[in-house]
Amino acid sequence: MRPDTPADPTDHTAEAERLLRTAAQYPEDAEQLLLHAAAHVELAGDRPQATTLYDRLLAGSLENPALVRALKAANLWEYGHEAEARAIIDGIRTTAPRSPEAWVIAAESLESHDELATAHELFTEGVELLIVQGEEIPYDCRPLLLGRHRVRRLLALPHDVWDVLADDEHSSSSPISLDELHDPKRLWALGSSDPEELSAEIARLRAELGTYRAALSRPFPVAVLHWPSTELTELLSAYPTLTSEYPSHEEHLATIESSLRELAASGTENLGIVTATVPSYEAFAASEGASPNDASLLPQYATTLAARGRAMGWPPRGKCWCGSGTPYPECHGE
Repeated sequence: MRPDTPADPTDHTAEAERLLRTAAQYPEDAEQLLLHAAAHVELAGDRPQATTLYDRLLAGSLENPALVRALKAANLWEYGHEAEARAIIDGIRTTAPRSPEAWVIAAESLESHDELATAHELFTEGVELLIVQGEEIPYDCRPLLLGRHRVRRLLALPHDVWDVLADDEHSSSSPISLDELHDPKRLWALGSSDPEELSAEIARLRAELGTYRAALSRPFPVAVLHWPSTELTELLSAYPTLTSEYPSHEEHLATIESSLRELAASGTENLGIVTATVPSYEAFAASEGASPNDASLLPQYATTLAARGRAMGWPPRGKCWCGSGTPYPECHGE
């Protein structure tokens, strides 16, 4: 996304208008720009206009339509369209998207309206769909685990295996236990006139803020580009000059693994793999004002995808990164 003249950060209407202008200028980034614009419109209090923006997004081709539907449902509920919001959330449950953000937003919307039992169901469905016990928890799935723990705490439910996993994930980054952070009594402490209670709550909030800041500053991986077989065939058909980079798909896969092992051997940490698609690569090339035939764009494209949170950590603990469905140690990890 290219910078434009920033508006006053407190003027959400002006910021939304700036983002809309930028989206018209850079259509390859329109999805993210329009999402941010809709958020600013919501913050400005114009929820009907935010719904219009979500509908505009849903009318096109989206990378994550479930996320947009969840945002639309949450927004609708806030200005009196509960029935429509519930219908959209039911649709999300039926389609079972692979987007953890959609599950989190839909469940938190229910939670914010005291629909704790149903929120718990959504969090649980998302966790069971997207997280495999015994395997590394994807970073974007952590809010599902933590949200589920929070709602179960409010419902006074006993810990189960997922709560234990949430505790383990949280304890690695915060000195304050998850049970304490999700203690319903904290809500009362925020309204207390007792200086000691308020001081204790401020300490807890500071710990949460520190964890959040650490997450935001989390460095993105040094990533290697992976082209699935069908995408590589399409790429080389459209841009044959790149054949010198990718003589065959088998050699491409072997090069990925050998490159990552060499980087690891040299002491490079936080390695990952990003999966490429031809439309995404073409959009990136257009945004750079370059031709997709230019092989020097490939590492830049990989870095951009990693910066957007698209990287899968290497080496994987579960199935192989190549998409074969075989456990990594039995595939490219041999």
